[in-house]
Amino acid sequence: MFFRFKRSIQNGVLYEYLQIAQSYRQDGKPRQRVLATLGRKDELLAKGTIDSLVESLAQFSHKYRLIKDQALAARVSKIWGPALIFNRLWEEQGVDEILRRLSEGRKFGFDVERVAFAMVLQRLCAPGSDLQGYGWAETVEGFSKIELQHLYRTNGFLAEIREELEKALFEWDRDLFSQELDLVFMDTTSVYVYRDTETEWRKRGYSRDRRPDLPQLVLGVVVDREGRPVSWEVFPGNTADPEAFEAMIGKLRQRFRIGRVVVVADRGMMGKKSLELLDSEKAPYDYILGCRMRKQKEIGGEVLARAGRFQEVAENLKVKEVVVDDRRYVVCLNEEEARKDEAARLAILDHLREKLAGGAKSLISNKGYARYLRVTKGSMRIDEEKVTAEARYDGKYVLRTNTELPAAEVAKTYKSLWRVERAFRETKSTLEVRPIFHHRDDTSIGHIVAGFLALRLEVDLQKRLDEHNVEVSWPTLMRDLGKIQAVKVEMGGKSYLLRTDLEGAAHKVFLAAGVRPPSSVTSLG
Repeated sequence: MFFRFKRSIQNGVLYEYLQIAQSYRQDGKPRQRVLATLGRKDELLAKGTIDSLVESLAQFSHKYRLIKDQALAARVSKIWGPALIFNRLWEEQGVDEILRRLSEGRKFGFDVERVAFAMVLQRLCAPGSDLQGYGWAETVEGFSKIELQHLYRTNGFLAEIREELEKALFEWDRDLFSQELDLVFMDTTSVYVYRDTETEWRKRGYSRDRRPDLPQLVLGVVVDREGRPVSWEVFPGNTADPEAFEAMIGKLRQRFRIGRVVVVADRGMMGKKSLELLDSEKAPYDYILGCRMRKQKEIGGEVLARAGRFQEVAENLKVKEVVVDDRRYVVCLNEEEARKDEAARLAILDHLREKLAGGAKSLISNKGYARYLRVTKGSMRIDEEKVTAEARYDGKYVLRTNTELPAAEVAKTYKSLWRVERAFRETKSTLEVRPIFHHRDDTSIGHIVAGFLALRLEVDLQKRLDEHNVEVSWPTLMRDLGKIQAVKVEMGGKSYLLRTDLEGAAHKVFLAAGVRPPSSVTSLG
């Protein structure tokens, strides 16, 4: 239905009549019919009848009342989407319940569990310092009462309870997912601190961030086969990987009281002390460890030199087993990578021959060239034996294991958890804890704990998205969730909360997470 004016000429005078009309179709053609004629336009305007009519109809239109009411005021708009999604995962993982239990009897004067969630949400949405987090929290629905000192005190609390929290989450996961912890991946990273002075924890050491001028902390993480971090540890910044590895192995045994597990670790954590520990009675774990092929003489001299046929076990993956004395190795071959390695080596050799023809002595200082050179008194030439030896490594990596798993399963296990390791390294949104600006060691450690809690939430959501076949990049996902705003308005003495529309992938993310979006309009009373 609609309003229209009908023109009519009477005695040479033009009159306009206001009518209510309706459109309909008859025999497939559009038609209109008049439902009522309300009167002449000039008379209706003079008597104010049109205004009265609109006012009368307005009581049946909520939208018109919002626009018409002079008391309507939009007070504030805040980010809502990420909090809705991740709060559900936070609760389902039991983090809220665990933190409330661990904080019982402490007189914080604020809700420490909510502040911890705000810190974790910041890691997911806008990683940065706690000072930046304080400003960010003011833009998020539900966090308006958080103060900066609340964040600092919560960091200290998380550092204090981190072992109890870790154990409680481990037990919650085992109950929730009903599975044994039978396969774990271990890795380490470092986080530098913007402070000149060293402390018990802040030490200068090998910096993965190429900041040897700053003290750092070393982080160790244990991840299960689903990619969930089940254990984390903080070490002084000068702790070497094998030492961290030994500590984490002992921790698995003592803190979680678990039986036999398969420990999977990369080449960086492979060392004599690590192997002795894994083979000892003190920590009898099965293991699958990546080997440093060029640094271990046994690998280049015996393992790769052994003849034998490779078995194809997956796309771009072939394996063969080699036993040296009682040490079991699995040689893995990716033929596609082998072709790339060969092409890269041939390109280097071609360039090297050109340089040698010109008598370039600077080649010795180039590590890429030096590996293929033989230098004698007064001469320099390509060493064909070195070239042949280097070709042995094309497309290969070597694993050492004490398990009884078939070689194919050893390779697949390592490859699957290598993907977890790669995801761990690429998780910028959750583990962007560097650099740290805290003055104290305990608040620095609490800052790191919040990062690992965030990683648990991200892994959980990504798993749900995979199960629902939702393919969306993390930046796009967070962008679409961030567009969902909570707008508080006041009208006629009452308050309402308006939700903006779900755009892009947001609807699919809500569905995958099992979260029902709030109503578009909610009365706050």
